[in-house]
Amino acid sequence: MSVLGIDLGGTKLAAAVFDDHGKVLLKEVLPLAGRPWGQVGSLIADLAQSMCTASQKHEIDAVGVCIPGIYYAQKGTVWAPNIPGWTDYPLREELSAALPGMRIKIDSDRACYILGETWQGSAKGCKNAIFLAVGTGIGAGILIDGQILRGHNDIAGAVGWFGLEQPFQKKYSSCGCFEYHAAGEGLAKMAREYLAAEPLYQDTLRNKPADQITAADLFAVYDNQDAIARRVLDEAVVYWGMAVANLVSAFNPEKIIFGGGVFGPASRFLPAIHAEAQKWAQPISFSQVALTVSTLGGDAGLIGAGRLAMGI
Repeated sequence: MSVLGIDLGGTKLAAAVFDDHGKVLLKEVLPLAGRPWGQVGSLIADLAQSMCTASQKHEIDAVGVCIPGIYYAQKGTVWAPNIPGWTDYPLREELSAALPGMRIKIDSDRACYILGETWQGSAKGCKNAIFLAVGTGIGAGILIDGQILRGHNDIAGAVGWFGLEQPFQKKYSSCGCFEYHAAGEGLAKMAREYLAAEPLYQDTLRNKPADQITAADLFAVYDNQDAIARRVLDEAVVYWGMAVANLVSAFNPEKIIFGGGVFGPASRFLPAIHAEAQKWAQPISFSQVALTVSTLGGDAGLIGAGRLAMGI
C-alpha cells in the first residue's frame, strides 16, 4: 500500500509518497510564492496529479491533506485564516475532480501533527497523546483512545482560546487569551506593550523598531538578562504550564508533545513548564504524563497527512 501525503503550510506546499511502513518513496516541495487564494487549491490538485503520475511503480491508494485551519468534514470545505478567501473553500470537491475515484482524506494541521507523532515521532505507540503546536498561533491535536478528537463541528483543539487570565480584555477577542500571551506573534505583542509602558528601558530591544520585533529577538537576548525578554518569556512559561495542566486534567494523556516554530527555541524551557504545570494539574494524571518536544519538526504535518490517508 502506498499513499500520498500533502501538507499545505503558510509559505510552501509539500507532498510525499509513503509506503505502509512510513518510508518516503518520493517527495516534492513547492513555494506558494504569494499565489492568489484561487490558485492554491489548483496547485494542490496539480501537485497531487503529478505525484501520482511520477510514482506509477508505487500505485497510490489514497491521498491525505493537512491544511492550516479547520476542515468541515460534512461539507468537504476548508476555513484557513492565512489564505485569503478560504472561509468555506470546497477543497474536497476540487481534489475529487482532479483525482477521480481516489480516496481523499483532509484534516486540520493540528490533527495531522499528532497523527505524525504517533506514527513516527515522539508519541509513537501512544493511544492518548496531545500535540501542542505553538507557532504564529496555538492549537492542539488531541488523540483519545486512538481516535482524533474533532468535536461537534470539527473545531476541537482550538486551545489558543483558553482563558488563562482575568478579567477579560477586548484584545483577546481576535485570537484568544492563551494565544495572545504565548504564541509566537503573542510574544512579540507583549514585548511591544512592555516597551511602550517602560520609557526608561534602554536595553537591546530598544534598538529595533517596535513593530519589527519578533519572538526570535526575545530568545536571542534572553540570556543577556534583557529585562523585557525575560519578563515576556518567563510569563509565557507560566501560560504554557497552565495550558498543559488543563490538558492533562481534562484528557489524561500519556504524552504532550510541543512543536511549532516556537519549540524550537523554547524547548529549553520544558523543565520550567513541567514545574509550572505540576502546580495546577490533577496530580495523579500529571504523575503519569511525559512532556517532550517533537522529533519530526517541520515534517510532522506531512507525515501525519500520510497517516491520515491510510484511514486512521
